[in-house]
Amino acid sequence: MAQRVDDVIHLCCKIADQPEFEKTWKTIRNIKMITAAAGHSMLLFGPQELLVAGAVGGLIAWLVTRRKFKSLPQILMELPRAKKQKLYNNVVAVLRNLTWRNAAQLVAIVMSNGILRQRITAVLLNFIRQNL
Repeated sequence: MAQRVDDVIHLCCKIADQPEFEKTWKTIRNIKMITAAAGHSMLLFGPQELLVAGAVGGLIAWLVTRRKFKSLPQILMELPRAKKQKLYNNVVAVLRNLTWRNAAQLVAIVMSNGILRQRITAVLLNFIRQNL
C-alpha cells in the first residue's frame, strides 16, 4: 500500500511540474500570502488604515517568506504520511479501477489521457486549497 501512495504522490508531483499548473500554484500562494498579511496588519493598524495595513502586511509577508519558498512538488514530497494518504484517497477515487505496476506507468497512463489528467489536476488543486 505504501508503494501505491508513493506512486500517486509521484504522479501529483509530475502534474504540479506542468507549466500551466505552476501559474495556478503561484497565484494561490500569492493570494494566501497577501490575505494573511493584510489580516495581520489590520490587527496592528485597524480597519481605518487599510491601505497602510496592506502595504505593511505585504512587506512583512515578503520578509518572512522570501527564503522559505519551496516548489509544489517538494512540498508534496514532504507532506506528513496522513496528508499523503488523504491525497492518495482523493486521487484513487478518480482513478477508480485503473491498475498500474509502478509510478512511471501511472504517470504515462494519466498524462496521455487528457480527461483523466484534468480530473486529477482538479483534485490536486482542491487538496492544495484545503490543506496547504
